[in-house]
Amino acid sequence: MEKGRSVTLKHLLIKERRYIGLQFNTDKVIHALVKQLPDVKWSNSYNMAYILNTKQNLDEIFKIFNGVVWVNCNHFFDRNIAKEHNETIDITWFRKRELPSTYRVCPLSYLDKLELRKYANNTVKTYVNAFETFINYYNTKDLISINESDVRGYILKLIQEDKSNAYINLAINSIKFYYESVLGMPNRFYKIERPRKEKKLPKVLSKEDVLSIIANTNNLKHKCIVSLLYSSGIRRNELVNLKISDIDSKRMLIRIEAAKGNKDRYTLLSHSLLKDLREYYQQYKPEKYIVEGLYGNQYSGQSIGKVVLNAAIKAGIKIPVTPHMLRHSFATHLLEAGVDLRQIQVLLGHSSSKTTEIYTHVATTTFKKIKNPLDS
Repeated sequence: MEKGRSVTLKHLLIKERRYIGLQFNTDKVIHALVKQLPDVKWSNSYNMAYILNTKQNLDEIFKIFNGVVWVNCNHFFDRNIAKEHNETIDITWFRKRELPSTYRVCPLSYLDKLELRKYANNTVKTYVNAFETFINYYNTKDLISINESDVRGYILKLIQEDKSNAYINLAINSIKFYYESVLGMPNRFYKIERPRKEKKLPKVLSKEDVLSIIANTNNLKHKCIVSLLYSSGIRRNELVNLKISDIDSKRMLIRIEAAKGNKDRYTLLSHSLLKDLREYYQQYKPEKYIVEGLYGNQYSGQSIGKVVLNAAIKAGIKIPVTPHMLRHSFATHLLEAGVDLRQIQVLLGHSSSKTTEIYTHVATTTFKKIKNPLDS
């Protein structure tokens, strides 16, 4: 097999029929082999050859190219492997909803694929809600007949309604997930433009405000919740899934399993928090999770949000405080204390250092050396 000679397989939907797309660079050998495929055609729109999507045709592709051309199937077969220890997907809310008889419900195959991919419960809900909003906008159209023009029209509607860029991107992702992952047609919507990413700076609290919020919690459990969020920089959902066994008091670390992006990591365990956690354990006797509700079930993310918000209101904080603001504050305060940006990236679980670099724009150390012209 000659080095560099390859064909990439892709799913195509042309006039509501499924095809196997064959994408390749100009090469006489590949051209000659492609011509041997049954009823092969060329698409100027997709700039690739294509044949009807059948098992026989797929077998024929491998047979013809075997030993001569490498067949790249990364875009054709779903190779996402889910981790075993992810949270269990709970879709009872989906079944218990009271909806109008005319409401178009998300296909069960959509939920099955989300569960197979081990998406977090919050992601499942947001994807389902976003996709159902879309399919109810086109409630008289068969899902398979919705095309790129329809999607673009829907996105334009969202823009005219002044929806946030984050919501528009979520809508696009939820739509693409159905057609590309559920129906197995990756890259169906090639030319859907996304809004330019907003460059919003994270909202950060002062250390004094954080300590005031902790001091104004209602009880020891709530104190531990706020302290954990701030002192470790974990996300709300990571706290919900945090188990007693994840606390490593010997190494003063907290293990976060299957976090965002299915990544495990370690973050810091505060000495003062450890004292509170030991007292909390004796008083509340949690069985599995660090924070448990009634009857030993998991605490909800919504309840954690209320704990933080209510304590902030009692502390006299004038802006609505969220759990994620405590995460932002954790990262910013570490940066202001001289901790290396790469170490902060590891603690937060960011894949890219560019994500962590946003905190350099809000850290006070960035501005301390600059003298205000009014004061000079």
